[in-house]
Amino acid sequence: MGLWSRVRVAKCQMLVTSFFLLLLGVAVAAMAALTYFEAHFAVIGHASSGRTPYETIRHWAFSAGISLAGLLTLAAVLGTAATVREARGLMAGAFLCSALVFCALVQVAFWRFHSPSQVEDAVLDTYDLVYDQAVKGSDGIWRQELVAIQDTFLCCGKGSPYGLQGSSEADLCRGEAAARQDCLQAIVSFLGTLGVVVSTLISLGLVSTVSAMLLSAFLRFAIHSGCNLDRRGKYTLGPRAHGCRPQEPRFSGRYQQRPAAHHPSEADALRGHLGPSRQSGGPRLLQDTPLPTHRGRDAPASSHL
Repeated sequence: MGLWSRVRVAKCQMLVTSFFLLLLGVAVAAMAALTYFEAHFAVIGHASSGRTPYETIRHWAFSAGISLAGLLTLAAVLGTAATVREARGLMAGAFLCSALVFCALVQVAFWRFHSPSQVEDAVLDTYDLVYDQAVKGSDGIWRQELVAIQDTFLCCGKGSPYGLQGSSEADLCRGEAAARQDCLQAIVSFLGTLGVVVSTLISLGLVSTVSAMLLSAFLRFAIHSGCNLDRRGKYTLGPRAHGCRPQEPRFSGRYQQRPAAHHPSEADALRGHLGPSRQSGGPRLLQDTPLPTHRGRDAPASSHL
């Protein structure tokens, strides 16, 4: 496979990768919005109100998700524009954005591996706080918060290790609500499903950004090499690579040393009519010398004989 064929294949792959990065950016933005505005997270955040670390984690996750989505979208746009226009600067920008996203995803993956239950613990701590305050009956607002959480997660109460519940705890789950599952299990199950989705997005993002970095680096140097080789007349990346100066046609050394033709002006024509000897003051040529004239009448032809 020739160099031009490899470049064409790389350009097609770059376009596909850029489109996938765009889709991934939309998915990350949707996930960030989901973790902030979705009913399950909104009701937990409203109940937390700064009393637990959940609210801080929620804001951090939303900001990080929106930032990653913006970088992914920017990398996709720059990669597409650089591939179509064959621009070295845009290709370098696409590589930089992909590298930033890759570093951020590595940090998120490390955080997921190092603290896999941090979000789950924060949500469960919030529910425990609301549940304990509602059981104590110190304020009716806590009971309303607990009812909102249980209706959102379709659960009721939390299981006791001894299987016994007090009268206050039994009052929280009556009628159809008593048939619901334990709220702790419902919260863990919901967060587990969300964690699988987040891990999938992180894995796809790492693979996509690595592919984008490799392709953008290859095309960046291919465009640069195309410009250099085009000056030697061996290889051209496209009809005219963006950023390369158009090359003038080359001729052999004999024709390069020939002076350009000079078109005479009116003054030059007048000087040419007077003769070159009068212009330069040099020796007078035969054709420039006037014929001698006789003072008298011309003698007959027989006199010269």
